[in-house]
Parts: sequence; structure tokens; C-alpha cells
Amino acid sequence: MHRRLLAATESFPIAGAFTISRGAKTTAEVVTCAIGASGLTGRGECVPYGRYGESVASVLAAIEEMRGAIEDGMGREDLANVMPAGAARNALDCALWDLEAKLSGVPTWQVINTAAPQKLVTAYTLSLGEPEAMQRQAAEHAWRPLLKVKVGTADDAERIRAVRAGAPESAIILDANEGWTPENLAYHFSICAEARIALVEQPLPAGNDSALRDQARPILVCADESVHRAADVAKLADRYDAINIKLDKAGGLTEALMLREMAKEHDLKIMVGCMVGTSLGMAPAVLLAQGADFVDLDGPLLLARDREPGLRYDGSDVYPPEAALWG
Repeated sequence: MHRRLLAATESFPIAGAFTISRGAKTTAEVVTCAIGASGLTGRGECVPYGRYGESVASVLAAIEEMRGAIEDGMGREDLANVMPAGAARNALDCALWDLEAKLSGVPTWQVINTAAPQKLVTAYTLSLGEPEAMQRQAAEHAWRPLLKVKVGTADDAERIRAVRAGAPESAIILDANEGWTPENLAYHFSICAEARIALVEQPLPAGNDSALRDQARPILVCADESVHRAADVAKLADRYDAINIKLDKAGGLTEALMLREMAKEHDLKIMVGCMVGTSLGMAPAVLLAQGADFVDLDGPLLLARDREPGLRYDGSDVYPPEAALWG
């Protein structure tokens, strides 16, 4: 069965600007992959991330390098042997999952989960800003049950307190994006406990997070940049309470499923997160996130426009993808 591989770039405007400790952006640049066979087409989407040395050009080049193997029938199980984890492999892997579902007539959820997927409550992300602005953002979205807040400066105490004041009843996740240090860790953790923070993502830089091993953790601490593949989990279990699984980090749904199982084996809580992308990129993650402890799949909610058809969002609820979108 001969296949055809197409890769393309698309740009989707962000509603306003999205700001984290590493900078701000106003558009989501995504790479889409389409693999056709027998008159059917599977699709996948990824978001190149500069933090991991990726660009749109490098991801397109990595996909192009795989053209011959993919068109000759390589399966997704073999991708991990020839491609590193990352955005390019994610686009190919998810396109192959989608193609398999279309060719077999068996939906992806039926292959990976034991029960039909249900709607999930997703976090909604607030950008990094001055405390007053962040309090206004939090107040605007205080009706949401779960907020994710970007922090990661030398002193985030007033930001944390401001967000809690703006949304007194919401559960709050903080994402420090590697921005804290071993020296200010205990200080920030004490503020988190005071503000009833549910979980903190990646407070220390990946590769320099050993201080978490001996630091008292009054709140849950989640690995993000420190964990990419299933093989990473065992060496992190002594310093984290949870892991954030993202398809673009893991290199696709195939590896992400192994990450999910490895986290369970090590009694770690599971968060399923995303980059800022469209519903096509979120769809496989909604299936992966069934049963997760924390869900952060709000990418399309942060865009000025999504692709059609897209995922159905109702407030903070996100529904499983329809077959016309993916899987």
C-alpha cells in the first residue's frame, strides 16, 4: 500500500498575546502532516518549540527526511527508533494513528482506552504580567474551576497572591517555566501553600532540579521540561509528584501512552498539557487525558480562530474529538 506524505505550515493568531517567562508571542505557528493511502488521509499537527532547539524549518526538514520511509509503509512503532522525541515525530505519529483509524474503521479511543471518552475539565491559562494585570485576568476567569498561571520570576509572591485574590474559589496550577532557583524555592513554596496552589510545574531548570529531592514540598510539584520520554520517569520519581505529558515533547501519542503507564508505575500523578495550537493538535491529547489528574488542553481557547471542524468547548469543558477532526 503506497502512501503520500504532505507537510505544511499554518499560522493562527492568538487572542491578544501569550506571555511566559521566556517571552511573548501573538501567533501560533504549527506544522501539519497529512499521510494518504487508499483514498483516505490521516492528519497530525505539531508546534515547534525553540526551547528544545526546534523551528518550523527544522521540523519540516525532519519530516521531509522521513518521506521515503513513511511512503514505503513505515509504522508508527518504528518511528522512535529512527527519530528523536519532539514535534516532527509527533506530527507523523498522530497522522499515522489517524490513518490507521480511518483504514480500520476502529476509532483510536477504542485502541488506547477501555471506556468511551468523556468530556474533561481543562485548565485555562493566564499570561505572565504585573500583579495587578494578573489579578484582573484571574477575576475575569474566576468562574472557571481550574486556572493555570504563568509565573517564573525572581519574586512571584505578589503575582501568586494577586491571582488567588482575583479567583478565590478556582483551583490554581502555577507554571514557573524553569524560572525559579534553588535559593528561592522554599520561599516560593511557602507562598504557594499560603495561596492554596494545587500544583507547581517545573520550578527549576531541567538538568538542575536535584534540589527538589531534599526540599520539603508542601504542594504538588510537576515535571515538564525535565520529562520527555518514558525512560525519563524513573530518575525523576524522587523529586517530583507528577509529570506533564505533552505530545510535542514525547514525540507523539505512541510514546505518550508509554509515559502515562510509566507514571502510574511510579505512583506519579498525571497532567496532560499542550502547546498553543489548534484542535487538531489537541484531539489526540483529549483521548490521552482520560483519567488524568490534571488536564491543560486549552490551546484553541487562546486562539482568535480555530480550524474547522474543531473540538467542542463549553466553558472549561472539552469534549472528545469527532471522527471528522481526528481519530
